[in-house]
Amino acid sequence: MGFKCGIVGLPNVGKSTLFNALTASKNAEAANFPFCTIDPNVGIVDVVDERLDQLAKLSNSKKKIYTNITFVDIAGLVKGASKGEGLGNKFLSHIREVDAIIHLVRCFDSQKISHVNSKINPIDDLEIIKTEIILSDLESIQKKLEKNKKKILSDKEIKILEEKLDQLNKGIEIEIKDENEEKFLNSIGLLSIKPKIIVCNVDEENISTGNTYTKLIRDKYADEKIINICADIEDQISGLDENEKETFMKDIGLNKTGLNKLIKEGYDLLKLDTFFTSGPEESRAWTVRKNTLAPKAASVIHTDFEKNFIRAETITCDDFLKFGSAEKCKENGKLRIEGKDYIVKDGDVLHFRVNP
Repeated sequence: MGFKCGIVGLPNVGKSTLFNALTASKNAEAANFPFCTIDPNVGIVDVVDERLDQLAKLSNSKKKIYTNITFVDIAGLVKGASKGEGLGNKFLSHIREVDAIIHLVRCFDSQKISHVNSKINPIDDLEIIKTEIILSDLESIQKKLEKNKKKILSDKEIKILEEKLDQLNKGIEIEIKDENEEKFLNSIGLLSIKPKIIVCNVDEENISTGNTYTKLIRDKYADEKIINICADIEDQISGLDENEKETFMKDIGLNKTGLNKLIKEGYDLLKLDTFFTSGPEESRAWTVRKNTLAPKAASVIHTDFEKNFIRAETITCDDFLKFGSAEKCKENGKLRIEGKDYIVKDGDVLHFRVNP
């Protein structure tokens, strides 16, 4: 599985510029007026992993396939979206389709790029987005409860919805008690429970140190995942070849691209791990949730593998790279046979044995 991140924010904060940079495309029109993006732009990006590069080389693989991440550039939200302002519910429906939300906020001054509210205030911008999402969730829960005349909800589900409605009305973030509750709330399309990353779009001079705007955000949202990105720089980097990219990043003191930062934070946010399969035909990266059992991980490769699972031949990536092959790992006692109760770890190199 890959995962899907929606880039949201007010109009003209740099969403389409960032999308173009992250996906190394020019698919999203970037212009200085609100609602430049109406239908969401979608870009699928390979998650480059040096471990896979090395595995493919050692196995002399004919093909190398990275796992991927999907970015969705969603139209700019404005105050009143939950009541139909701007693009209204169309905007909100696009957010429901993503796994995680990237809240992009403008943290730079510019006379050339207008701000929809005529002033730069990233705290206000974030609060507008948060408020509209909460209002949308309140409406969704209320409608769900009102439509329950045919008793489609269980008593337990009604209790959950009433509890969450009360929390939202009090301005409290929804508290999820367990996995079943989370699954139910996701099924009705609540937005405020989606994992999120706050991305501060800064100018080139402040990419490393941040500025007064980013400090305000870090002070206000100390418990959130927050990263700084300069969308313009990312856009420039995306058009360079590898050698030029390395030189340019070194010149401006940038260690990681914004894409690398987002992927790292996104995997951590969604609690994802990567395992590998490697052989002469193909070396490939696969993404699973943390604490996934081996049969469920096998189903990512093919759905039949889960029910026909026998065992998983398991090698850590470090051991595979150290000894050079599965055969050498086996000779050195580094290949383990794991059963149905094995929890797949990040970096495992797996070969699944299944019934035909």
